[in-house]
Amino acid sequence: MQDDFCIQLYFIQKNTEPDQVTTPPTSPNPIYGHHAVEAVLSQDTSSVTALFIQENRKDARTRQILKQAEGRGIPVHPTPRKVLDGMAVGMRHQGFILHCNASNPTWQVQDPLDLLKGLAEPALLLVLDGVQDPHNLGACLRSADGAGAHAVVAPRDRAVGLTPAVHKVACGAAESVPFIRVVNLARSLDDLRIAGVEVIGLAGEADELLYDTPLTGAVALVLGGEGKGLRRLTRRSCDRLVRLPMRGTVESLNVSVATGICLYEARRQREQ
Repeated sequence: MQDDFCIQLYFIQKNTEPDQVTTPPTSPNPIYGHHAVEAVLSQDTSSVTALFIQENRKDARTRQILKQAEGRGIPVHPTPRKVLDGMAVGMRHQGFILHCNASNPTWQVQDPLDLLKGLAEPALLLVLDGVQDPHNLGACLRSADGAGAHAVVAPRDRAVGLTPAVHKVACGAAESVPFIRVVNLARSLDDLRIAGVEVIGLAGEADELLYDTPLTGAVALVLGGEGKGLRRLTRRSCDRLVRLPMRGTVESLNVSVATGICLYEARRQREQ
């Protein structure tokens, strides 16, 4: 009863109850789900315009998100579940939708070299060469966050960006891990090599195993997109190519699965 009273009092104080949302508004960059919403509200919220939250929720997570929104001065709108469903067609919103007026958080860095300057440890970068499935990118971002990668780098063309689906699958990692899109991936890899970062590509035909490769220094792990793997120019920009041991009948793993294996092998070596 006390929790219910606190939530009702919040909406009364914010004068949102009379303006309860009954039709689905639109946003250039909606963010769905409690993990993603919490992550955005804990970062830079300058692009956030409104929070739509399922009416009559009384749980602890709702109280936490309301507290975050209040502290940031973000308008909160209690919204019927059916309206939220209409705002998130094909997505699982979990009762929370955040509207933003920018495609990326303003805290995102724009150049991998800028990121290197402020690191207190050897860089651990994930480079994705043409991943087009938003679910794969979201899963890669989640693994990058869990393994402590400093950034995910991807080309601007022929690759998925930070779509609502990516935010949802990433469970907040799209807001916690810098996602850097570059115009020319091969050139960016060459710049990283000049800056002292070893560029290591994952390729099924490589002679060297990932587990035999030192990953404790500054490294950029490069993985190819769905089906095609690394492009020719990307391969040429790698210092070395390594492979995962495949003991079954399949020739390769999904890029998000391979990403998790590579990043956590790097983390294992760094923590020994």
